[in-house]
Amino acid sequence: MQQTAYVYQIMLRRIVYIVFFLGVLFGTPHAYGQVRSTESVSSRPTFMLNGQVVDAETDLPIPKVNIEITGKEYATTNNAGEFRIKASIGDELVIKSDAFETVYYTVVDRQRVTVKAVPATTGNAAIKKIARNKNVDYFKVYMDSARYYLKTDAPKSIGFVTQALEAVAAKGASRTQNATAFTTLGDINAYWQQYDLAIANYKRSLDAQNTTERRLKLANAYMMNSNYQESIATYESLLKQSISNYQRVVIYEGLGDVYKAIDDIVNSVSSYQQGLSLAKQYKITPKVTDLNSKIGEAYAQGGAVEEAEGYFDNSLNLANRENKTRAATEKNRVADFYNQNQDFEKEIQLRQETLSELDDLSSAPAETDVASPLTPQRQNYKIASAYVAQDKYEEAIPFLEKSIEEAEKNEDLVVKKDATRKLSEIYRDIGNFGKAAESYENYAEVVNELYVKKEQELSQAARFSKEMALKQSRIAGLENERELNESRYQLAFENQELIEKNNRVQRWIIGSLIMIALLFLWMAYNQYKSVRQQKYANNLLALKSLRTQMNPHFIFNALNSVNSFIARNDERAANKYLSEFSQLMRSVLENSEEDFIPLSKEIELLRLYVKLEHFRFQDKFDYEIHVEESLAVDQFVIPPMLLQPYVENAVWHGLRYKEEKGNLNIRFTQRDTETVVIEIIDDGIGRKKSKALKTEHQKKQKSKGMGNIQKRIAILNQMYKDKVDVTIENVFDNEEGTKVVLLVKKD
Repeated sequence: MQQTAYVYQIMLRRIVYIVFFLGVLFGTPHAYGQVRSTESVSSRPTFMLNGQVVDAETDLPIPKVNIEITGKEYATTNNAGEFRIKASIGDELVIKSDAFETVYYTVVDRQRVTVKAVPATTGNAAIKKIARNKNVDYFKVYMDSARYYLKTDAPKSIGFVTQALEAVAAKGASRTQNATAFTTLGDINAYWQQYDLAIANYKRSLDAQNTTERRLKLANAYMMNSNYQESIATYESLLKQSISNYQRVVIYEGLGDVYKAIDDIVNSVSSYQQGLSLAKQYKITPKVTDLNSKIGEAYAQGGAVEEAEGYFDNSLNLANRENKTRAATEKNRVADFYNQNQDFEKEIQLRQETLSELDDLSSAPAETDVASPLTPQRQNYKIASAYVAQDKYEEAIPFLEKSIEEAEKNEDLVVKKDATRKLSEIYRDIGNFGKAAESYENYAEVVNELYVKKEQELSQAARFSKEMALKQSRIAGLENERELNESRYQLAFENQELIEKNNRVQRWIIGSLIMIALLFLWMAYNQYKSVRQQKYANNLLALKSLRTQMNPHFIFNALNSVNSFIARNDERAANKYLSEFSQLMRSVLENSEEDFIPLSKEIELLRLYVKLEHFRFQDKFDYEIHVEESLAVDQFVIPPMLLQPYVENAVWHGLRYKEEKGNLNIRFTQRDTETVVIEIIDDGIGRKKSKALKTEHQKKQKSKGMGNIQKRIAILNQMYKDKVDVTIENVFDNEEGTKVVLLVKKD
């Protein structure tokens, strides 16, 4: 009885399985082969969608805007920028106007829509903008923008290239500018897999400016467009030229790629080997890894499995020494090799290691391309597929569930669809029909969602192709305009050449006169240069002479002070004063050969000088020297002994004649990173009273110190472009006190 029940149970299970399988094959509402949703697009429920179009910069409403659902409904905005249109979930609104760039919006729910439109800034508007800002290199600005959007928005990127060419259209683009523009266009086309357009644009760039980098791009575009012989010829012609070692490695790698594409494994491996040898010789590490991997792929394609495995082992070891992203990429590639050779255990091991690498990279920026094999959902799916290939269904299920989870998180509908379907098939094969049906329901939902997405992508692709064609046409028009201008220039040149032939004698005479004029100009220039050099030498000599001078009054008075101390039998004071004085003289002599000394040295020298003067006139004044803490004294330089004459004037002509005890303040502050401010302030009798106290003999005798400093400042400012600026003013309204402000520039 038990055996009969068991047989009956098996027969019942097979009948259920057959019914389920027939439903899958013959068009049940959730058949695996069905791509479209059971609910057609036309039967999706419609509703009235309300919205408004406003200016993105001002938020003001925009009237008379075209609102369209392609092939369905049309509406326009009123004066308040509002519109109503019959729509369905998944429809794409096209919002158009000459006033702004076209906006595309996909309806996701029934909520009110607010569209912010960006004002258009192309064509004549760009040229007018250039006219208002002649100092801006708009060609470079637009080309930088084109490269920025190259991988995210092809029409926008091409639009910026167009604007760049329009920006220089008035005066004509240079060869370098044309080469740059068409190279960028080729890069855009190549990235978006429009290889025929890429070839055309790279050729135009080479016509303008032939470089190795551009020819390498052309050779690669030839290969991607299946122009294999043209690609080989371009690569081989480059090998005959003088190129860098890295470029030579890239060329051999490119040749290997082309030969592998046409299944010429012998030449492919040979080319890769030559590139690998150079990469090892010149230690181009990333290329060593790449070429080991590519040699492995070539051998695998040719059926030499053992040789392929050896090179793949090398590439894995090398990639592990680089970074985690490179290691993950190589492990995935080698795992694909093991899959092709049905070595599923090794494949699974490598894919699990790849998943571990991807987990470690979780803090890095996410992979933007869901089609990349280096995504958790794809790696989990491939591990599950390897288990299924070995009939290990129970081991495959967790990886499929993880793949579905990751795919949903990363919005990868393709992997989600495949993983859901495979999971349903596994549950079906192991007899768990409940979960099989549930998984199949999920699969049908994903297929429906994927269909809507594909439909939108097709619409966007059609629009993308149209926009690309229009922009390419505009650029071709600009290029034709440039060629027409060049033809005009050529005709003008030929006409000028004809005129020159008819006036040879006249040209000879004019040329002779020009040569004579140039000779005179050359002689005048040499004379002018000689005068300037002589003047410069004279200035240096004058500075050197002035630097070696020090006010003789100070030396004379200092020696008198020593004599006075000796006369009073104040030997200690005389010795101390003489010691300080000799130290000052030594510093002056040490700095006499320098045009400039650090500000810190000048401050030390000034402290010593003021100390000596205060030693002599202790009953006449007190002093303070303040240096701002934030002042970088070692970053500024100053002519030596520049400040001493001003301090001497303050003591001898201002403070010395004051009845009560005066004050001398010297401050060093930093105005900005380039300027230091030096203030010498005294509350003495002032310049006017000091002048009145001078004897007739003193009036006839001009101060050597001030004369010296004025000459030095004048020469320095002439040689070093306003290095020092000096202002002198009274401190008090009664014309007493004197304030000297010096501004010293860093350079």
